[in-house]
Amino acid sequence: MTDSLDLVNLSISEAAAALRKGEATSVALTEATLARIDQTEPTLQAYATIPASRALAAAAQADRELAAGRDRGPLHGIPIGVKDNCCTKGILTEVGSKVLAGFAPDYDATVVEKLYAAGAIIIGKTRCHEFSCGGSEPPTRTPWDLKRFPGGSSIGSGVALAARSAFGAIGTDTGGSIRIPASIENLVGMKATFGRVSAFGVVPLAWSLDHVGPLTRRARDNAFMLGAIAGHDPRDANSARVNVPDFTAGIDDGVRGLRLGIEREYFLYPGVTEAVRAATEAVISQLAELGAEIIEVSLPELAHTRETLITIRMVESASYHRELIREKGHLYSPGTRATLEIGQAVLGTQYVAALRARERFRAAIQALFRRENLAALVSPTIPVPAPLLSDVRKPRDDMDTGETPTDGFVHHVYPANLSGQPALSAPAGFTPEGLPIGYQLTGRPFDEATLYRIAYAYEQTQDWHERQPPLVYD
Repeated sequence: MTDSLDLVNLSISEAAAALRKGEATSVALTEATLARIDQTEPTLQAYATIPASRALAAAAQADRELAAGRDRGPLHGIPIGVKDNCCTKGILTEVGSKVLAGFAPDYDATVVEKLYAAGAIIIGKTRCHEFSCGGSEPPTRTPWDLKRFPGGSSIGSGVALAARSAFGAIGTDTGGSIRIPASIENLVGMKATFGRVSAFGVVPLAWSLDHVGPLTRRARDNAFMLGAIAGHDPRDANSARVNVPDFTAGIDDGVRGLRLGIEREYFLYPGVTEAVRAATEAVISQLAELGAEIIEVSLPELAHTRETLITIRMVESASYHRELIREKGHLYSPGTRATLEIGQAVLGTQYVAALRARERFRAAIQALFRRENLAALVSPTIPVPAPLLSDVRKPRDDMDTGETPTDGFVHHVYPANLSGQPALSAPAGFTPEGLPIGYQLTGRPFDEATLYRIAYAYEQTQDWHERQPPLVYD
Protein backbone atom coordinates (compact mmCIF):
# COMPACT_ATOMS: atom_id res chain seq x y z
CA MET A 1 0.00 0.00 0.00
CA THR A 2 1.35 3.44 -0.97
CA ASP A 3 2.04 5.74 2.00
CA SER A 4 -0.10 8.80 2.69
CA LEU A 5 2.42 11.33 1.40
CA ASP A 6 2.58 9.60 -1.96
CA LEU A 7 -1.19 9.13 -2.09
CA VAL A 8 -2.04 12.84 -1.94
CA ASN A 9 0.38 13.53 -4.79
CA LEU A 10 -1.42 11.20 -7.17
CA SER A 11 -3.50 12.63 -9.99
CA ILE A 12 -7.13 11.54 -10.28
CA SER A 13 -6.15 9.17 -13.09
CA GLU A 14 -3.32 7.66 -11.02
CA ALA A 15 -5.48 7.34 -7.91
CA ALA A 16 -8.26 5.70 -9.92
CA ALA A 17 -5.77 3.20 -11.35
CA ALA A 18 -4.36 2.48 -7.88
CA LEU A 19 -7.86 1.73 -6.57
CA ARG A 20 -8.51 -0.77 -9.33
CA LYS A 21 -5.11 -2.45 -8.98
CA GLY A 22 -5.54 -2.89 -5.24
CA GLU A 23 -2.62 -0.56 -4.52
CA ALA A 24 -4.85 1.83 -2.54
CA THR A 25 -8.35 2.05 -1.11
CA SER A 26 -10.77 4.95 -1.07
CA VAL A 27 -10.55 4.96 2.71
CA ALA A 28 -6.77 5.30 2.47
CA LEU A 29 -7.09 8.14 -0.04
CA THR A 30 -9.62 9.89 2.19
CA GLU A 31 -7.59 9.40 5.36
CA ALA A 32 -4.48 10.75 3.61
CA THR A 33 -6.43 13.77 2.37
CA LEU A 34 -7.86 14.47 5.84
CA ALA A 35 -4.36 14.23 7.28
CA ARG A 36 -3.15 16.71 4.68
CA ILE A 37 -6.01 19.03 5.60
CA ASP A 38 -5.00 18.82 9.27
CA GLN A 39 -1.45 19.72 8.28
CA THR A 40 -2.20 22.63 5.98
CA GLU A 41 -5.47 24.19 7.17
CA PRO A 42 -4.11 26.18 10.13
CA THR A 43 -2.11 28.22 7.64
CA LEU A 44 -3.94 28.02 4.30
CA GLN A 45 -7.61 27.99 5.39
CA ALA A 46 -8.88 26.48 2.16
CA TYR A 47 -11.93 24.82 3.73
CA ALA A 48 -15.07 26.22 5.32
CA THR A 49 -16.48 22.85 6.44
CA ILE A 50 -14.95 19.37 6.58
CA PRO A 51 -17.50 16.54 7.09
CA ALA A 52 -14.82 14.00 7.91
CA SER A 53 -17.02 11.21 9.26
CA ARG A 54 -19.37 11.40 6.25
CA ALA A 55 -16.41 11.34 3.89
CA LEU A 56 -14.92 8.27 5.54
CA ALA A 57 -18.27 6.48 5.49
CA ALA A 58 -18.68 7.29 1.79
CA ALA A 59 -15.14 6.04 1.13
CA ALA A 60 -15.87 2.74 2.86
CA GLN A 61 -18.99 2.39 0.70
CA ALA A 62 -16.96 3.13 -2.42
CA ASP A 63 -14.49 0.40 -1.49
CA ARG A 64 -17.33 -2.09 -1.03
CA GLU A 65 -18.84 -1.17 -4.39
CA LEU A 66 -15.54 -1.42 -6.25
CA ALA A 67 -14.81 -4.75 -4.61
CA ALA A 68 -18.22 -5.99 -5.75
CA GLY A 69 -17.52 -4.93 -9.34
CA ARG A 70 -19.73 -1.85 -9.34
CA ASP A 71 -17.50 0.75 -10.98
CA ARG A 72 -19.03 4.22 -11.31
CA GLY A 73 -16.14 5.63 -13.32
CA PRO A 74 -12.87 7.50 -12.80
CA LEU A 75 -14.13 9.61 -9.86
CA HIS A 76 -15.32 6.60 -7.88
CA GLY A 77 -13.69 6.75 -4.45
CA ILE A 78 -11.80 10.00 -5.16
CA PRO A 79 -11.86 12.87 -2.58
CA ILE A 80 -13.23 16.08 -4.17
CA GLY A 81 -13.71 19.56 -2.71
CA VAL A 82 -16.84 21.58 -3.46
CA LYS A 83 -17.07 25.37 -3.39
CA ASP A 84 -19.19 26.61 -0.50
CA ASN A 85 -21.79 28.25 -2.75
CA CYS A 86 -22.99 24.80 -3.87
CA CYS A 87 -25.82 23.46 -1.72
CA THR A 88 -25.02 20.23 0.11
CA LYS A 89 -27.78 18.39 1.94
CA GLY A 90 -27.09 18.36 5.67
CA ILE A 91 -23.71 20.06 5.27
CA LEU A 92 -23.20 23.74 6.01
CA THR A 93 -23.42 26.03 2.97
CA GLU A 94 -22.63 29.54 4.22
CA VAL A 95 -21.11 31.07 1.07
CA GLY A 96 -18.54 32.94 3.15
CA SER A 97 -21.18 35.14 4.80
CA LYS A 98 -22.71 35.69 8.22
CA VAL A 99 -26.01 36.14 6.37
CA LEU A 100 -26.22 32.37 5.90
CA ALA A 101 -24.48 31.34 9.12
CA GLY A 102 -25.65 27.88 10.17
CA PHE A 103 -27.48 27.17 6.89
CA ALA A 104 -27.53 23.46 6.08
CA PRO A 105 -29.69 22.87 2.98
CA ASP A 106 -32.20 20.04 2.73
CA TYR A 107 -31.16 19.28 -0.85
CA ASP A 108 -28.04 18.96 -2.99
CA ALA A 109 -27.07 21.14 -5.93
CA THR A 110 -27.18 19.23 -9.20
CA VAL A 111 -23.39 19.28 -9.44
CA VAL A 112 -23.19 17.62 -6.01
CA GLU A 113 -25.80 15.02 -6.99
CA LYS A 114 -23.75 14.19 -10.06
CA LEU A 115 -20.54 13.88 -8.04
CA TYR A 116 -22.26 11.47 -5.66
CA ALA A 117 -23.63 9.51 -8.63
CA ALA A 118 -20.07 9.25 -9.98
CA GLY A 119 -18.93 7.83 -6.65
CA ALA A 120 -16.86 10.85 -5.64
CA ILE A 121 -16.13 11.52 -1.97
CA ILE A 122 -17.08 15.06 -0.89
CA ILE A 123 -14.10 15.80 1.34
CA GLY A 124 -15.17 19.33 2.27
CA LYS A 125 -16.70 22.67 1.34
CA THR A 126 -14.03 25.05 0.07
CA ARG A 127 -13.92 28.71 1.02
CA CYS A 128 -15.15 31.41 -1.32
CA HIS A 129 -15.53 35.16 -1.23
CA GLU A 130 -18.70 36.36 0.47
CA PHE A 131 -21.52 35.42 -1.93
CA SER A 132 -18.70 35.09 -4.51
CA CYS A 133 -18.38 38.87 -4.67
CA GLY A 134 -16.88 40.09 -1.38
CA GLY A 135 -13.74 39.40 0.60
CA SER A 136 -12.63 36.19 2.29
CA GLU A 137 -12.53 36.06 6.09
CA PRO A 138 -10.43 34.57 7.52
CA PRO A 139 -8.05 35.02 4.59
CA THR A 140 -7.24 32.01 2.46
CA ARG A 141 -3.56 31.88 1.52
CA THR A 142 -1.69 30.34 -1.40
CA PRO A 143 0.94 27.68 -0.63
CA TRP A 144 3.13 29.04 -3.42
CA ASP A 145 3.87 32.15 -1.34
CA LEU A 146 1.93 32.93 1.82
CA LYS A 147 2.42 36.65 1.20
CA ARG A 148 0.73 36.53 -2.21
CA PHE A 149 -2.87 37.03 -3.29
CA PRO A 150 -4.56 33.62 -3.86
CA GLY A 151 -7.15 34.84 -6.38
CA GLY A 152 -10.94 34.72 -6.24
CA SER A 153 -13.60 33.77 -5.73
CA SER A 154 -13.07 29.98 -5.89
CA ILE A 155 -10.00 30.48 -3.74
CA GLY A 156 -10.49 27.51 -1.46
CA SER A 157 -10.85 25.09 -4.35
CA GLY A 158 -7.64 26.34 -5.96
CA VAL A 159 -5.63 26.38 -2.74
CA ALA A 160 -6.84 22.92 -1.66
CA LEU A 161 -5.66 21.40 -4.93
CA ALA A 162 -2.30 23.15 -4.82
CA ALA A 163 -1.81 21.98 -1.24
CA ARG A 164 -2.77 18.39 -2.12
CA SER A 165 -5.75 18.48 0.26
CA ALA A 166 -8.11 17.42 -2.56
CA PHE A 167 -7.68 15.49 -5.81
CA GLY A 168 -10.13 17.70 -7.69
CA ALA A 169 -12.48 20.54 -6.84
CA ILE A 170 -15.59 22.35 -8.02
CA GLY A 171 -15.52 26.12 -8.56
CA THR A 172 -17.80 28.69 -10.14
CA ASP A 173 -16.89 31.32 -12.69
CA THR A 174 -18.84 34.53 -13.36
CA GLY A 175 -15.86 36.65 -14.29
CA GLY A 176 -12.86 34.35 -14.09
CA SER A 177 -13.28 32.74 -10.68
CA ILE A 178 -12.28 29.25 -11.84
CA ARG A 179 -9.56 30.34 -14.24
CA ILE A 180 -7.88 32.98 -12.03
CA PRO A 181 -7.21 30.56 -9.13
CA ALA A 182 -6.14 27.95 -11.68
CA SER A 183 -3.52 30.33 -13.06
CA ILE A 184 -2.26 31.39 -9.64
CA GLU A 185 -2.14 27.84 -8.24
CA ASN A 186 -0.62 26.00 -11.28
CA LEU A 187 -3.83 24.12 -12.10
CA VAL A 188 -6.17 23.28 -14.94
CA GLY A 189 -9.51 25.07 -14.63
CA MET A 190 -12.42 24.74 -17.06
CA LYS A 191 -15.26 27.21 -17.50
CA ALA A 192 -17.36 25.13 -19.86
CA THR A 193 -19.92 26.50 -22.31
CA PHE A 194 -22.77 28.38 -20.61
CA GLY A 195 -25.46 25.81 -19.82
CA ARG A 196 -23.16 22.78 -20.14
CA VAL A 197 -23.15 22.28 -16.32
CA SER A 198 -26.29 22.92 -14.29
CA ALA A 199 -26.24 25.78 -11.79
CA PHE A 200 -29.30 24.52 -9.92
CA GLY A 201 -28.65 24.67 -6.20
CA VAL A 202 -25.69 27.03 -6.58
CA VAL A 203 -26.13 30.38 -4.83
CA PRO A 204 -25.94 32.79 -7.78
CA LEU A 205 -23.77 35.80 -8.38
CA ALA A 206 -25.30 36.69 -11.76
CA TRP A 207 -27.71 34.19 -13.26
CA SER A 208 -26.89 34.89 -16.92
CA LEU A 209 -23.11 34.77 -16.40
CA ASP A 210 -22.57 32.04 -13.78
CA HIS A 211 -20.75 28.84 -14.75
CA VAL A 212 -19.93 25.78 -12.63
CA GLY A 213 -16.80 23.81 -13.43
CA PRO A 214 -13.85 21.65 -12.36
CA LEU A 215 -10.32 22.40 -11.20
CA THR A 216 -7.66 19.69 -11.33
CA ARG A 217 -3.91 19.34 -11.56
CA ARG A 218 -3.93 17.71 -15.03
CA ALA A 219 -5.90 18.11 -18.24
CA ARG A 220 -7.20 14.54 -18.55
CA ASP A 221 -8.46 14.63 -14.95
CA ASN A 222 -10.35 17.81 -15.72
CA ALA A 223 -12.02 16.12 -18.68
CA PHE A 224 -13.08 13.25 -16.40
CA MET A 225 -14.63 15.68 -13.94
CA LEU A 226 -16.48 17.67 -16.59
CA GLY A 227 -17.89 14.45 -18.00
CA ALA A 228 -19.25 13.56 -14.56
CA ILE A 229 -20.94 16.89 -13.83
CA ALA A 230 -22.20 17.98 -17.28
CA GLY A 231 -25.64 17.37 -18.71
CA HIS A 232 -29.10 18.85 -19.15
CA ASP A 233 -31.05 19.64 -16.00
CA PRO A 234 -34.72 20.67 -16.26
CA ARG A 235 -34.44 22.45 -12.90
CA ASP A 236 -32.05 25.00 -14.43
CA ALA A 237 -33.68 27.26 -17.01
CA ASN A 238 -30.28 27.96 -18.58
CA SER A 239 -29.30 24.30 -18.88
CA ALA A 240 -28.50 23.29 -22.45
CA ARG A 241 -30.12 20.31 -24.14
CA VAL A 242 -26.84 19.04 -25.54
CA ASN A 243 -25.44 15.53 -25.33
CA VAL A 244 -22.44 14.98 -23.08
CA PRO A 245 -19.56 13.42 -25.03
CA ASP A 246 -16.56 11.56 -23.65
CA PHE A 247 -14.32 14.59 -23.21
CA THR A 248 -11.23 12.34 -23.14
CA ALA A 249 -11.97 10.82 -26.55
CA GLY A 250 -9.34 12.14 -28.93
CA ILE A 251 -7.37 13.87 -26.17
CA ASP A 252 -4.23 12.10 -27.45
CA ASP A 253 -4.72 13.25 -31.06
CA GLY A 254 -2.35 16.21 -30.88
CA VAL A 255 -2.79 19.65 -32.42
CA ARG A 256 -1.54 19.17 -35.96
CA GLY A 257 -3.73 21.12 -38.36
CA LEU A 258 -5.65 23.03 -35.68
CA ARG A 259 -5.93 26.77 -36.28
CA LEU A 260 -5.22 28.81 -33.13
CA GLY A 261 -5.77 32.55 -33.02
CA ILE A 262 -3.95 35.25 -31.07
CA GLU A 263 -5.43 38.73 -30.71
CA ARG A 264 -2.27 40.55 -29.68
CA GLU A 265 -3.73 44.03 -29.28
CA TYR A 266 -6.10 42.86 -26.56
CA PHE A 267 -4.56 39.75 -25.04
CA LEU A 268 -0.92 40.88 -25.08
CA TYR A 269 -1.62 44.51 -24.27
CA PRO A 270 0.95 46.64 -22.36
CA GLY A 271 -0.39 45.58 -18.95
CA VAL A 272 0.93 42.04 -19.43
CA THR A 273 4.14 41.54 -17.47
CA GLU A 274 7.25 40.39 -19.28
CA ALA A 275 7.28 37.01 -17.50
CA VAL A 276 3.65 36.31 -18.45
CA ARG A 277 4.21 37.51 -22.01
CA ALA A 278 7.28 35.29 -22.42
CA ALA A 279 5.50 32.25 -21.00
CA THR A 280 2.50 32.75 -23.30
CA GLU A 281 4.71 33.21 -26.35
CA ALA A 282 6.55 30.02 -25.38
CA VAL A 283 3.25 28.11 -25.23
CA ILE A 284 2.28 29.44 -28.67
CA SER A 285 5.68 28.50 -30.10
CA GLN A 286 5.46 25.00 -28.64
CA LEU A 287 1.98 24.47 -30.05
CA ALA A 288 3.27 25.62 -33.44
CA GLU A 289 6.12 23.11 -33.21
CA LEU A 290 3.55 20.43 -32.50
CA GLY A 291 1.82 21.28 -35.78
CA ALA A 292 -0.81 23.88 -34.88
CA GLU A 293 -1.30 26.80 -37.27
CA ILE A 294 -1.00 30.10 -35.39
CA ILE A 295 -2.78 33.06 -36.96
CA GLU A 296 -3.11 36.71 -36.00
CA VAL A 297 -6.70 37.89 -35.59
CA SER A 298 -8.46 41.14 -34.76
CA LEU A 299 -11.60 41.58 -32.68
CA PRO A 300 -12.18 45.26 -31.76
CA GLU A 301 -15.34 44.34 -29.82
CA LEU A 302 -13.16 42.90 -27.06
CA ALA A 303 -12.49 46.43 -25.82
CA HIS A 304 -16.03 46.78 -24.44
CA THR A 305 -16.36 43.47 -22.62
CA ARG A 306 -15.39 44.75 -19.15
CA GLU A 307 -17.98 47.49 -18.82
CA THR A 308 -20.65 45.29 -20.38
CA LEU A 309 -20.10 42.38 -18.02
CA ILE A 310 -19.82 44.55 -14.91
CA THR A 311 -23.15 46.21 -15.65
CA ILE A 312 -24.92 42.88 -16.11
CA ARG A 313 -23.28 41.35 -13.06
CA MET A 314 -24.05 44.28 -10.77
CA VAL A 315 -27.76 44.39 -11.69
CA GLU A 316 -28.31 40.65 -11.45
CA SER A 317 -26.44 40.42 -8.14
CA ALA A 318 -28.41 43.32 -6.68
CA SER A 319 -31.66 41.73 -7.82
CA TYR A 320 -30.90 38.43 -6.07
CA HIS A 321 -29.87 40.11 -2.80
CA ARG A 322 -32.56 42.79 -2.69
CA GLU A 323 -34.76 41.16 -0.05
CA LEU A 324 -31.85 39.68 1.92
CA ILE A 325 -30.24 43.10 2.29
CA ARG A 326 -33.52 44.52 3.58
CA GLU A 327 -33.82 41.75 6.14
CA LYS A 328 -30.19 41.09 7.08
CA GLY A 329 -28.21 43.99 5.66
CA HIS A 330 -26.26 44.42 8.91
CA LEU A 331 -24.78 40.93 8.50
CA TYR A 332 -23.10 41.62 5.15
CA SER A 333 -19.53 42.81 5.17
CA PRO A 334 -19.41 46.54 4.32
CA GLY A 335 -17.65 46.00 1.01
CA THR A 336 -20.08 43.35 -0.21
CA ARG A 337 -23.11 45.38 0.84
CA ALA A 338 -21.78 48.52 -0.85
CA THR A 339 -21.19 46.63 -4.10
CA LEU A 340 -24.70 45.18 -4.08
CA GLU A 341 -26.31 48.51 -3.27
CA ILE A 342 -24.45 50.19 -6.12
CA GLY A 343 -26.01 47.58 -8.39
CA GLN A 344 -29.46 48.69 -7.27
CA ALA A 345 -28.72 52.17 -8.62
CA VAL A 346 -27.95 50.99 -12.15
CA LEU A 347 -30.73 52.09 -14.50
CA GLY A 348 -32.85 49.57 -16.35
CA THR A 349 -31.89 51.24 -19.60
CA GLN A 350 -28.21 50.64 -18.79
CA TYR A 351 -28.88 46.97 -18.13
CA VAL A 352 -30.77 46.57 -21.40
CA ALA A 353 -27.98 48.35 -23.27
CA ALA A 354 -25.47 45.94 -21.72
CA LEU A 355 -27.57 42.94 -22.76
CA ARG A 356 -27.66 44.24 -26.33
CA ALA A 357 -23.90 44.85 -26.25
CA ARG A 358 -23.41 41.26 -25.10
CA GLU A 359 -25.37 39.96 -28.07
CA ARG A 360 -23.28 42.06 -30.46
CA PHE A 361 -20.10 40.72 -28.90
CA ARG A 362 -21.32 37.12 -29.08
CA ALA A 363 -22.16 37.54 -32.74
CA ALA A 364 -18.78 39.14 -33.47
CA ILE A 365 -16.64 36.50 -31.73
CA GLN A 366 -18.61 33.60 -33.19
CA ALA A 367 -18.27 35.15 -36.64
CA LEU A 368 -14.51 35.40 -36.07
CA PHE A 369 -14.31 31.70 -35.19
CA ARG A 370 -16.28 30.77 -38.32
CA ARG A 371 -14.42 33.14 -40.65
CA GLU A 372 -10.97 32.00 -39.54
CA ASN A 373 -11.97 28.39 -38.87
CA LEU A 374 -10.50 28.65 -35.38
CA ALA A 375 -10.20 25.79 -32.94
CA ALA A 376 -9.33 28.21 -30.12
CA LEU A 377 -7.99 31.61 -29.15
CA VAL A 378 -4.78 31.59 -27.07
CA SER A 379 -3.96 34.19 -24.43
CA PRO A 380 -2.56 34.61 -20.94
CA THR A 381 -5.14 33.72 -18.30
CA ILE A 382 -4.23 36.77 -16.24
CA PRO A 383 -1.68 39.41 -17.24
CA VAL A 384 0.26 39.39 -13.96
CA PRO A 385 1.49 36.76 -11.49
CA ALA A 386 0.00 36.74 -8.01
CA PRO A 387 0.71 40.14 -6.38
CA LEU A 388 1.72 40.63 -2.77
CA LEU A 389 -1.15 40.74 -0.32
CA SER A 390 0.33 43.91 1.12
CA ASP A 391 -0.16 45.59 -2.26
CA VAL A 392 -3.79 44.58 -2.58
CA ARG A 393 -6.73 46.34 -1.00
CA LYS A 394 -9.47 43.98 0.13
CA PRO A 395 -11.28 43.33 -3.17
CA ARG A 396 -14.68 44.95 -3.73
CA ASP A 397 -15.53 41.80 -5.66
CA ASP A 398 -13.71 39.13 -7.57
CA MET A 399 -14.13 40.93 -10.86
CA ASP A 400 -13.65 44.61 -10.12
CA THR A 401 -10.93 45.23 -7.57
CA GLY A 402 -10.30 48.92 -8.16
CA GLU A 403 -6.88 50.42 -8.81
CA THR A 404 -4.74 47.61 -7.42
CA PRO A 405 -2.28 45.09 -8.87
CA THR A 406 -5.24 42.75 -9.36
CA ASP A 407 -7.12 45.24 -11.52
CA GLY A 408 -5.89 43.60 -14.70
CA PHE A 409 -6.94 40.08 -13.67
CA VAL A 410 -10.25 40.34 -15.45
CA HIS A 411 -8.91 41.69 -18.75
CA HIS A 412 -8.48 38.26 -20.31
CA VAL A 413 -11.19 36.23 -18.58
CA TYR A 414 -14.28 38.41 -19.05
CA PRO A 415 -14.80 37.77 -22.78
CA ALA A 416 -15.61 34.07 -22.39
CA ASN A 417 -18.10 34.77 -19.61
CA LEU A 418 -19.80 37.33 -21.80
CA SER A 419 -19.90 35.11 -24.91
CA GLY A 420 -20.63 31.92 -22.98
CA GLN A 421 -17.91 30.05 -24.86
CA PRO A 422 -15.76 27.46 -23.09
CA ALA A 423 -12.44 28.67 -21.70
CA LEU A 424 -9.70 26.68 -20.01
CA SER A 425 -6.68 27.81 -18.00
CA ALA A 426 -3.65 25.54 -17.79
CA PRO A 427 -0.06 25.83 -16.49
CA ALA A 428 2.33 27.80 -18.72
CA GLY A 429 5.39 27.97 -16.49
CA PHE A 430 6.78 30.08 -13.68
CA THR A 431 8.20 33.52 -13.01
CA PRO A 432 11.87 33.80 -11.98
CA GLU A 433 10.53 34.02 -8.40
CA GLY A 434 8.79 30.67 -8.77
CA LEU A 435 5.21 31.93 -9.11
CA PRO A 436 2.90 29.99 -11.45
CA ILE A 437 1.75 31.44 -14.79
CA GLY A 438 -1.32 30.21 -16.65
CA TYR A 439 -2.36 30.40 -20.28
CA GLN A 440 -5.95 30.39 -21.54
CA LEU A 441 -7.72 28.65 -24.41
CA THR A 442 -11.12 29.96 -25.52
CA GLY A 443 -13.03 27.62 -27.79
CA ARG A 444 -16.13 27.07 -29.86
CA PRO A 445 -19.45 26.55 -28.05
CA PHE A 446 -19.77 23.00 -26.69
CA ASP A 447 -16.33 22.05 -28.00
CA GLU A 448 -14.58 21.62 -24.67
CA ALA A 449 -13.00 18.40 -25.99
CA THR A 450 -10.77 20.34 -28.38
CA LEU A 451 -9.53 22.57 -25.56
CA TYR A 452 -8.60 19.49 -23.55
CA ARG A 453 -6.86 18.07 -26.62
CA ILE A 454 -4.74 21.22 -27.01
CA ALA A 455 -3.96 21.51 -23.30
CA TYR A 456 -3.02 17.83 -23.06
CA ALA A 457 -0.71 18.08 -26.06
CA TYR A 458 1.16 20.98 -24.47
CA GLU A 459 1.14 19.31 -21.04
CA GLN A 460 3.06 16.34 -22.46
CA THR A 461 5.96 18.61 -23.46
CA GLN A 462 6.52 20.19 -20.04
CA ASP A 463 6.70 19.29 -16.37
CA TRP A 464 4.85 22.34 -15.02
CA HIS A 465 1.98 20.23 -13.69
CA GLU A 466 4.44 18.10 -11.69
CA ARG A 467 5.84 21.01 -9.70
CA GLN A 468 4.64 21.50 -6.15
CA PRO A 469 4.48 24.59 -3.92
CA PRO A 470 7.04 24.92 -1.14
CA LEU A 471 4.51 24.21 1.65
CA VAL A 472 6.96 25.63 4.20
CA TYR A 473 5.15 27.77 6.74
CA ASP A 474 6.86 30.41 8.81
